[in-house]
Amino acid sequence: MGYRVVVVGATGNVGREMLNILAERQFPVDELAVLASRKSKGTECSFGDKTVKTEDLDTFDFTGWDIALFAVGSEATQQYAPIAAKAGCVVIDNSSLYRYDPDVPLIVPECNPDDIEQYSKKNIIANPNCSTAQMVVALKPLHDRAKIKRVVVSTYQSVSGSGKDAMDELWNQTKGMYVPGQEVEPSVYPKEIAFNVIPHIDVFMDSGDTKEEWKMVAETKKIVDPAIKVTATCVRVPVFVGHAESINIEFEDHLDEDEAREILREAPGIMVVDKREDGGYITPKECVGEFATYISRIRQDSTIDNGINLWCVSDNLRKGAALNAVQIAELLGRRVLKKG
Repeated sequence: MGYRVVVVGATGNVGREMLNILAERQFPVDELAVLASRKSKGTECSFGDKTVKTEDLDTFDFTGWDIALFAVGSEATQQYAPIAAKAGCVVIDNSSLYRYDPDVPLIVPECNPDDIEQYSKKNIIANPNCSTAQMVVALKPLHDRAKIKRVVVSTYQSVSGSGKDAMDELWNQTKGMYVPGQEVEPSVYPKEIAFNVIPHIDVFMDSGDTKEEWKMVAETKKIVDPAIKVTATCVRVPVFVGHAESINIEFEDHLDEDEAREILREAPGIMVVDKREDGGYITPKECVGEFATYISRIRQDSTIDNGINLWCVSDNLRKGAALNAVQIAELLGRRVLKKG
């Protein structure tokens, strides 16, 4: 016996990817509903070799459904997630709305699976930010061995993290570079993204950090260890899909780079590709469509006593969003619902 599953926001980038991954991983779905706004009602969505038509989120009755994967913004989540949860449907939310709520677990299954037991407080489970998700998969096994004191991370985040309009803006600006008269002014981003990088993701805070940078700090503490100090610089780059991160880690105890490499090779959800030769590393383009988080460029940091540098790459629509949500659903099924 399987589950009655709802995908909310099924016509967006992440919602479509959720449907793909549910099918690819053969999640035990007995019945599926795909929801979107009223204007998108009737839109066809692919689920494996089937086609499913979207229903109106505003009028949908969540009673009797087991799991709802939410892939809509915080405003819609705030309105509809409590309705689903109250109806007895467990919400797995991809927005930022519930991530910092002490009564809502923030889950990366490779890192803190036991925290899922807390879901019953609100019947809601939060999915982390895309840039946090891939980083903590790498941090957790190293932290278990040598205890991390401090992390300095710089991100190189693709435009798909901002949605379809951002992907269109990059495409159109790139074309406009070569066709006189077809130049495209920025609308999604504050500056041109084509052939450029923008050190600004989400809104600026009083501290000078952006909200994206703050998210990485707060979420790493909640998922891995509140004692870890994190500082981040988050940058948008002209890549369609795939986030990359340069991560510097300071440990309390010495950790040799060779041991770090072996720990990561054995860690769940990670693929190590680390050859000290031309092309002996993974780039964002190569990770698209993959489940794994890829780690390369593992090396000692000689400027501090106990430091390691590494390069971390992942498909942000997958591990950074849809894949992690489906993995949470799988974990929920194994640990709690136990139907599939």
